[in-house]
Amino acid sequence: MTQSPTTPLPADSPHGLAAVEREIAHACKEARRDRMSVTLIAVSKTFAADAILPIIGAGQRVFGENRVQEAKGKWPALTQAHPGLQLHLIGPLQSNKAKEAVALFDAIHSVDRASICEALAKEIKNQGKHPELFVQINTGEEPQKAGVAPQDADTFIAACRDTYGLQISGLMCIPPVDQAPAPHFALCAKIAARNGLTNLSMGMSADFAVAIQMGATHVRVGSAIFGTRTVPHN
Repeated sequence: MTQSPTTPLPADSPHGLAAVEREIAHACKEARRDRMSVTLIAVSKTFAADAILPIIGAGQRVFGENRVQEAKGKWPALTQAHPGLQLHLIGPLQSNKAKEAVALFDAIHSVDRASICEALAKEIKNQGKHPELFVQINTGEEPQKAGVAPQDADTFIAACRDTYGLQISGLMCIPPVDQAPAPHFALCAKIAARNGLTNLSMGMSADFAVAIQMGATHVRVGSAIFGTRTVPHN
């Protein structure tokens, strides 16, 4: 089975994939949304190719990684063997990794500062590739977390477009773990709407159903699909 980024997966999918698909379908029905409006990103960080292959075999085509270096080590062979896969960078990006990121990823969810904008603009021009770009919003204004503060979001998005010539597809957020996610998803959606952005990368294994209710177009689900990670990933 060949799956487009939004095609529902079969009921006999391996691991937790089938359960995740059922929950996405239910959340879409509850929100009166088309299932095709939500892209499932299977977050494969820390998992080796042998754990990813059954998920590819079930028809999943969109995957997420946190680190450029880890993705570089395992995905070129996978994408060569399985045409049509999409790879999203959902973790922080360093400026010195922009060249590799543009070459490897179809989407980057962590645009959050001027140095990244400058590096991405340079590499997009040099490589002629145009990955889908999401601005990360730090909705909880957590000092340890990457992302643009909500009050600075409009100015930053405008700079991405006008100063650096970047085509911004949408916004991404990760709510604080100790707070209800819905208000953070709502804030992210509000910022996106007033900036004319239609894509929202919101929701992970514990809260993706809530994110769909709040308008998420991309949900990033890892442990609910692959199981508990046994490899430390700080």
